[in-house]
Amino acid sequence: MAQVTVVDHPLVQHKLTIMRDKETSTAGFRRLLREIAHLLCYEVTRDLELTNIDIETPMGPMSAPTLKGKKLVFASILRAGNGLLEGMLDLVPAARVAHVGLYRDHETLQPVEYYFKAPGGLEDRLVIVVDPMLATANSATAAIDKLKERGANNIRFLCLLAAPEGVEAFTRAHPDVPVFTAAIDSHLNEMGYIVPGLGDAGDRMYGTR
Repeated sequence: MAQVTVVDHPLVQHKLTIMRDKETSTAGFRRLLREIAHLLCYEVTRDLELTNIDIETPMGPMSAPTLKGKKLVFASILRAGNGLLEGMLDLVPAARVAHVGLYRDHETLQPVEYYFKAPGGLEDRLVIVVDPMLATANSATAAIDKLKERGANNIRFLCLLAAPEGVEAFTRAHPDVPVFTAAIDSHLNEMGYIVPGLGDAGDRMYGTR
């Protein structure tokens, strides 16, 4: 678990509890996911490099810190990843965005790719991959395989919930990619869902079945 960071901030845990409740409405779930994305974004970007630039404040000149290097890339695993993506973009509106379209075959639990679009120059950028659930890790692993094929070499993975089985599979496949999550739950059920979890994040966010 050395490459896994569990964000145990009280506000993160409080919001996550409300999201887990099956009585939470679609609108409430969507709002909370965006809010919790703000808090998780602080953690996943905590060690970004800074450099100083010269500016003029209303009171005079100063040398002030700003982010160093090229713009970040947020890579959303469709469709549920967009719930985290929107909150992340609230904090880093200049970030570039990649979309990785994957769905899970319910028979095999394996990912099927249907869409991929990413900015150029991934090899020179920090890429933060977002998906609410790290369950079997098949989708996350496939998405990062694809991003690495396109040149990405500095990648982090951010999720809301993880299962121990998913963490183990993911870290085995991509030991160079740190994982940030709000919680590691008990286990996966026979359908590949996280228990106790919060259900299907995409369905709860969009009100679908």
